[in-house]
Amino acid sequence: MSLSSFADAVGAALYRQIGRANGRVQRHRPLAVDLLENETGYLVVFDAPGAGPDDIQVRYLEGTVTVKIDRFRQFHDGYEMRFPGRGMELEGEAELPGDALVEPDAGTATLSEAGALRIEIPKHSAIDDGEIEDASTAEDASDTEPGTDEIPIDD
Repeated sequence: MSLSSFADAVGAALYRQIGRANGRVQRHRPLAVDLLENETGYLVVFDAPGAGPDDIQVRYLEGTVTVKIDRFRQFHDGYEMRFPGRGMELEGEAELPGDALVEPDAGTATLSEAGALRIEIPKHSAIDDGEIEDASTAEDASDTEPGTDEIPIDD
């Protein structure tokens, strides 16, 4: 083995280890999240790049929205993995304000083609006032939006 080929082998091994370390950092760093509020509810938006509807779990428990993403790396014929840098297991959470009164069972979660996970949770008062459309109307609306998939919310 020449010095040049040894250096190439060491460089390739280090490069792969850096990629694996980067993936581990992504797994332990929470997903970035936006929390928005209006008169009728809360909108929680996570970035879920490379995930499909079956890869995502959404839970609401005691004022906290938790998201877990188990995505899979696609194989590409004719290509060899050189740098496995993307984390495959991602998690994030958003805590609603302490005084938030919501109806999590009426919440909806949709995933856009661009990878934005939008979780809408109506406020309790909005349901009492009749400001929230019923579930069948909401489902029909999500069917007409191009590029979105509905995701169940567990509680």
